[in-house]
Amino acid sequence: MSYPGRSHLELAATLELIHSATLLHDDVIDDSTLRRGQATANALWGNSASILVGDFLYSRAFQLMVRVNHLSVLSALAEATNALSQAEIRQLVHRHDPSLNEATYLQIIEGKTGVLFAIAAGQPAVLANSAATTIQAMTAYGLKLGIAFQLIDDALDYQGAASQMGKARGDDLADGKMTLPLIYALQHGSSSQKKVIREAISHGKRESLDVIIDLLNTTRALDYTHQCAQQAVTEAKTYLNILSPSRYRDALASLAEFALRRVY
Repeated sequence: MSYPGRSHLELAATLELIHSATLLHDDVIDDSTLRRGQATANALWGNSASILVGDFLYSRAFQLMVRVNHLSVLSALAEATNALSQAEIRQLVHRHDPSLNEATYLQIIEGKTGVLFAIAAGQPAVLANSAATTIQAMTAYGLKLGIAFQLIDDALDYQGAASQMGKARGDDLADGKMTLPLIYALQHGSSSQKKVIREAISHGKRESLDVIIDLLNTTRALDYTHQCAQQAVTEAKTYLNILSPSRYRDALASLAEFALRRVY
C-alpha cells in the first residue's frame, strides 16, 4: 500500500531524540567520558547540564509525537518510553550483581533496546494503514533486530577495538554490568574462573579486563553471544517474508545482517 504522508519523518525524529536522551542520561549514570570517539556531554559540561539537556530532548520528542496525531502511534511510543525507563532502572538495580541470569538479562535488553527498534519498524506500517499481520510482523522484526544489536554491542565491549568503537573496551565491566558474555562464562567456567568474574563485577575492576577477556575466550562465551545474535537476526529476517519482494525488503534484510558484522 502506498503511503503519501510525512508523519514517518516526525516519528523517526522522535525516536532519535528519545535515543539521544537515553545516551545523555546513561553517560551520567555510567560516569562515561567518551562516546563515539568524542568527549561526552557530562565530561565537558557536567552532570547537571547533561541531565537537563536529556530531559529537554525527551520533552521535544513528545512535542513531535503529538504532531504525528495518530492515537495508535502515540500509545505505542508512550508504552515504549515507559518500557525503556523500566529496563534502565532494572539494569541499574542489577549493577554489580553477578547473580543476574540470562533470562533477566534478555528482558532488560529487550526493554532498553528492542522496543525502540520495534517501534521504528512497526509504527511506519501503522501509519501506512497496513494489515494487522504486517504490523505485527514488522514489530517482531524490529524487536529481534534490536536484541541482536544489543548482543553484539555487549560482545564488542570485550573484543572490539577502541579506535573503531569510539570508546574504551571494558566499560561494562567497569560499570559492573553483567552482560551475556559474563553470564555464560560464569555458568561454564571453572571455580577459579567464576571467582574472578564475580569479584570483577562486584567491584567494577577494569584492571581485570585482560584476564576476563581470556576467560571469555576460553569458555567460548563470546562465540555463544554471537550465536544468540545470529539466531535473533535469523528470526528477524523470517518476519520480512510477509512483505512483497522489493529493494526495501532487501534493505531491511541487509540491515539485520549488518547488525552482526558491525565493529562499532
